[in-house]
Amino acid sequence: MAELGTISAHPREDDALGHHDAAPADVVGLTVIMPAFNEAPNLAEVVPRTAEVLATTGESYEILVVDDGSTDGTADVMTELGKHHPELRLLRLRRNYGKSTALQAGFDRARGDVVVLMDADGQDRPEEVLKLLKALDEGLDLATGRRVRRNDRLVKRHTSRIYNRVTSAVTGIEGEDFNSGLKAMKREVMNPLVLYGELHRYIPVLAQWNGFRVGEIEVDHAARLHGRSKFGRARFWRGFLDLLTVKFITTYTGRPFHLFGGLGIAFGSVGGALLAWMFVLKLMGEGIGERPALIIGVFLAVVGVQLMTLGLLAELIVHFRRDREPDLFVEHGTRD
Repeated sequence: MAELGTISAHPREDDALGHHDAAPADVVGLTVIMPAFNEAPNLAEVVPRTAEVLATTGESYEILVVDDGSTDGTADVMTELGKHHPELRLLRLRRNYGKSTALQAGFDRARGDVVVLMDADGQDRPEEVLKLLKALDEGLDLATGRRVRRNDRLVKRHTSRIYNRVTSAVTGIEGEDFNSGLKAMKREVMNPLVLYGELHRYIPVLAQWNGFRVGEIEVDHAARLHGRSKFGRARFWRGFLDLLTVKFITTYTGRPFHLFGGLGIAFGSVGGALLAWMFVLKLMGEGIGERPALIIGVFLAVVGVQLMTLGLLAELIVHFRRDREPDLFVEHGTRD
């Protein structure tokens, strides 16, 4: 097993945009990225099963387990597994950073032309990976496993259903299981992704926004093998806050003035109307110095000007970014 040692999960300074266009020299056909936090008993069963399934594909492969600050002896389990599975790689993070950062660390070191994301708790059945790989061969750039019959608690199933409906409504992208941990994607889909916070939930949204073909494939969902879920209740409100982030990224990244300028016009219009009203009253001889409407009008007018200025500055940033990265919008190669 190739032991990478303990490393920081912070993005590299020379790769702030998170691009991974150039694959490593020792490229393999398939990389499975498996983030894990205190999943040692599950890894002992899931890794061998995954290796057995991948061996049937005829492709060269690697299984990259990202140890997200585990304290349950995950490294020891991986060392033992590595004696029997030379294709196994371990990436250890200094502490528990969260799933998005763990996946991003895996993206930075994946060597496969095709990248599969898979949870380490045993609920994502390795056998279902073959369905996703077939979907890629048939034309998809990213295939997400849609869990038809979920082996989760009732509350979790219902909250997940609400989350998926809200995500679809806000982003305008059709989908029933955005947060499925089982995904397969071509390397070029991974290249522009930058994951942090809870953005791992929105990989299909970000991929489709980048112009890739995204779809969901029905897969079987198993019960957790050992232990309990490591995600608490806070993940729901964090996920919805990051939904707003995704909405902003996918809607206004290329035209920020539409957002800030629109807000500036709205605030400025209200402020201007109040000031015009105060001006008319002044002409009629009434005192306006102590009227709250005067202060509010001035405040809204100033905020409106500031928002429009911010929007123009953001437009300049986007303009320079496009000048420096012309290949972001070009599709390389051909499709059948």
